[in-house]
Amino acid sequence: MSAPSASISAQDKGFFGHPRGLSTLFFTELWERFSFYGMKAILGLYLWTAVAEGGLGVDKALALSVVAIYGTAVYMSGVAGGWLADRVWGGQRSTFYGGVLIMCGHIALALPIGITGVYLGLIFIVFGTGLLKPNISTVVGGLYSRDDTRRDAGFTVFYMAINIGGFVSPLITGALADGVGFHAGFAVAAVGMAAGLIQYRLGRKNLRGSAAVAPNPLHPNEKGRVYGLIGLIAVAIGALGVLSYVLGDVEGVILMISIMSIILPITYFTVMYRSKKTLPEEKPRVLAYIPLFVAAAMFWLIFEQSASVIAEFADSHVDNHVFGWEFPVAWFQSINPIMIIALAPVFAWLWLKLKDRAPSTPRKFAGALVLVGLSFVLMYFASNSAADGKVTPLWLVLMFLIMTCGELMLSPVGLSVTTKLAPKAFASQTMSLWFLAVSAGTGVAAQLVKFYTTSPSAYFFTLGGAAVVLGVALAVAAPVIRKLMAGVE
Repeated sequence: MSAPSASISAQDKGFFGHPRGLSTLFFTELWERFSFYGMKAILGLYLWTAVAEGGLGVDKALALSVVAIYGTAVYMSGVAGGWLADRVWGGQRSTFYGGVLIMCGHIALALPIGITGVYLGLIFIVFGTGLLKPNISTVVGGLYSRDDTRRDAGFTVFYMAINIGGFVSPLITGALADGVGFHAGFAVAAVGMAAGLIQYRLGRKNLRGSAAVAPNPLHPNEKGRVYGLIGLIAVAIGALGVLSYVLGDVEGVILMISIMSIILPITYFTVMYRSKKTLPEEKPRVLAYIPLFVAAAMFWLIFEQSASVIAEFADSHVDNHVFGWEFPVAWFQSINPIMIIALAPVFAWLWLKLKDRAPSTPRKFAGALVLVGLSFVLMYFASNSAADGKVTPLWLVLMFLIMTCGELMLSPVGLSVTTKLAPKAFASQTMSLWFLAVSAGTGVAAQLVKFYTTSPSAYFFTLGGAAVVLGVALAVAAPVIRKLMAGVE
């Protein structure tokens, strides 16, 4: 059984009116995000901080690209994770295996072996997150019947787990990185992932079979051919990576991944739309998903720079003293999660209250784009003010407030609409496609962040303005997109 029946879904209200399985996934995701955001909060600082101060002394422009492309690779690997869940393991087992790999990655980062530990750790985390991230969201969707009105609210509750972990972890890893050393911060991230795995195993019985088996399993006669093809693809990607490194060093590898982040979703949409397993009534919904995907990619292009460009701005241009005490720069990364925790219940209540009067999904996406664009336009003014010295942290607080409101209009809603627009045969893989929007956005950002060090103010204004324009265009196109969605909201 891949999902509960409608009657079971309606009767199960053991977790604040939601299915009991949501509590298992809530705390598992909380600990996984604790490890992810805790590591990410100090990764850039570790790369560009001088060796004498405990860092690696990597060139700042290159360090910004590495942080961005790491995010690209993490979400791009979700394609493989979604495929393995759909065809081999199912969502539940894929989630667990992913958590194990993530824990191994943080352990590698915690070892004092320099840049080798960084690359080894990031590779483990990339593959682990690819298995866990798309599939745990699919398991959440499987707890509800398609017509269950609690679905959007359930995803918003689930989204709060991400941000509780995201709020606490930078405070802990940042303090450890400043007080003990960067490797201590990475070590506590490994402990967080271990806690998530324990929580998942203890509460798995409450998932009621949601995504327990592969919905489109490989036929025994297919396995040899498919596994051989997978091996060839892995060898080809590895060879391409080596060639890119030989021709262009680390920057060559970054460029290769950026290009792949654009090619992959284009290929994926084409294959899914043309597949015989995608039913005729499902094809218009695939088309409707394309403009939502583009909008999400633009949103994440800006939003995901919090751990790269915004972290560098905070490190270089923001006064981080309170009553004479200097707090860790990594703590700025906790602003967005605490705002999500405060505002997510408000948005969840708002969508439930408005019901049929709520903005359509395309309009929510359009509003999110406008808001995230305005957050970077605000940083244009902050950057100009920084020319006269370090600026008040209130600039970042206001920027994160605007950005967070945009995130709540797009991210939980996007997770929900993805599970509803997904063709049945591509359930987990379509969720992977949602995360490819993050991958595409950060892939482009990995090339753009190099221009930040040249002119920060121009950088902020250009990207912010582009997002606002795209948001307006999406709002205009909303009626056409809704028609293609064929009643799905």
